[in-house]
Amino acid sequence: MKIAMWSGPRNLSTAMMYSFGNRPDCAVVDEPFYAAYLKLTGLDHPMRDDILASQSQDPDDVAAMLSGANPEQKTHFYQKHMTQHMVPGVPRDWMRGAVNVFLIRHPARVIASYAAKRENPTLDDIGFRQQAELFDLVKSWGQTPVVIDSHDIRQNPEIMLNKLCDSIGIDYLTDMLTWSKGGHSSDGVWAKHWYGAVWNSTGFAGAEGPLPDVPEPLRLVLNDALPLYEKMLTAKLA
Repeated sequence: MKIAMWSGPRNLSTAMMYSFGNRPDCAVVDEPFYAAYLKLTGLDHPMRDDILASQSQDPDDVAAMLSGANPEQKTHFYQKHMTQHMVPGVPRDWMRGAVNVFLIRHPARVIASYAAKRENPTLDDIGFRQQAELFDLVKSWGQTPVVIDSHDIRQNPEIMLNKLCDSIGIDYLTDMLTWSKGGHSSDGVWAKHWYGAVWNSTGFAGAEGPLPDVPEPLRLVLNDALPLYEKMLTAKLA
């Protein structure tokens, strides 16, 4: 099985990759379209040159890899994707062969976390618009997109991972609750900039507190993201 997990940044996505990566039957890949995205957009991200050198910059080659044989002959292939990477020029037809899961998080939390690492994110930086578009695309193919809220996972990882596994048709394993400190062998080269907190973890962080305050300059981004989040929220696992 191929599991395409779609989220924006700062959304528990790395912890989820570590969770699936700790399953003995599962290979994982970390943001395989990142280099292609940087090449197509020309954006200047932290570690841009290292990222471009670390992956294929050809989105068609990446799509062929994602839809080809599972790495290491594993039963399952978990693909951690950033929705903002799906710009024009990045193919989508390969998604038909995957179980598409949408990992969502309240935009106030995403904006506050992202802004701490990279100033003044735009709506496109945090991926909500693209996530909603991909959600609609999957529905248009007759698939039922699976939606899970990172807040619920942190509230009760065991229950929510059980529900997620059941919804995509695989067995839940307790291995998914923990992982080793120090990262995963499949981490992207950018991990040292973004993954510090997860590298120091051995499992999911505890329940989240109240929503953070969003600074005034970013409230327009929050207001634009909220209806997109709420649209997908109605379909979440509960």
